[in-house]
Amino acid sequence: MQGLSFADADSAFDDSNVVIYGIPYDRTSSFRSGSREAPNTVRRASYGFEVKHFEHSPVPDVLMHDFGDLDDFIIPEDMMDEIAFSTAPAVKNDKFTVAIGGEHSVTPPIVKNFGNVSVISVDAHLDSRDEFMGSPYSHACTMRRCSDIVGIDNVFVLGVRSIAEEELDRDDVIPHISSYDIMEKGMQRAIKKALDSVKNEKIYLTIDIDGIDPAFAPGTGTQEPFGLLPVDVKRLMNAIGGRLVGMDVVEISPPYDHGGITSVLGARYIKEGISIFAKHNLD
Repeated sequence: MQGLSFADADSAFDDSNVVIYGIPYDRTSSFRSGSREAPNTVRRASYGFEVKHFEHSPVPDVLMHDFGDLDDFIIPEDMMDEIAFSTAPAVKNDKFTVAIGGEHSVTPPIVKNFGNVSVISVDAHLDSRDEFMGSPYSHACTMRRCSDIVGIDNVFVLGVRSIAEEELDRDDVIPHISSYDIMEKGMQRAIKKALDSVKNEKIYLTIDIDGIDPAFAPGTGTQEPFGLLPVDVKRLMNAIGGRLVGMDVVEISPPYDHGGITSVLGARYIKEGISIFAKHNLD
């Protein structure tokens, strides 16, 4: 264990239902770095909430283990190997697996451990380049790498509002819906579109905090106006329900987080995911 643990995550690994990993990695960040500082700020924020949330009542007791922070490697390929190796035991033992990034590049090696899942992403960006700044493991390639693992029919991005021309000028565009479409036609329609689109029953949810409007989540590396409302993601998570098997919250950058509100939101999303998992899977 390194430093502070997530609130109430005081169980041993073997006894736990939930395992939480900190991944303080941001070496491919292309605008503003700092997300390497997020795991502990999110952990600290987690102590501001009740143990259980009334809207999910009754929620069974949950045994949680905080693995601590993974080692930080300079070369992206080495970091991806470290993430895959470290998270594999939790995934293989059917524990609800939560990762606190770090940047968005941390997602594909976790998804690789799950294998037969769908990946739903909340993100301002499509993150579907083949490579960026010379690396196929950049944060800008996350959903392309996920589609390599689970197939393009099992990935979907909600809240997009920044897409490079090269990401659309191809035959295998990553399925997505823009924040503008969501604002006009509603989040429930967007959720249905996402859930109807993916094929695998189990769902891994990756939340890039820049998917939220920066008015509510300013502490991120690449702010994009006209984003989702925080409650939109809660609606998505509850619609996924018992299909949710793991999640991550990434791209929180504490150096740009006024008053720590972005870390608070990230911690609350993690607690939401744990509540949903417990409600659907524990007695």
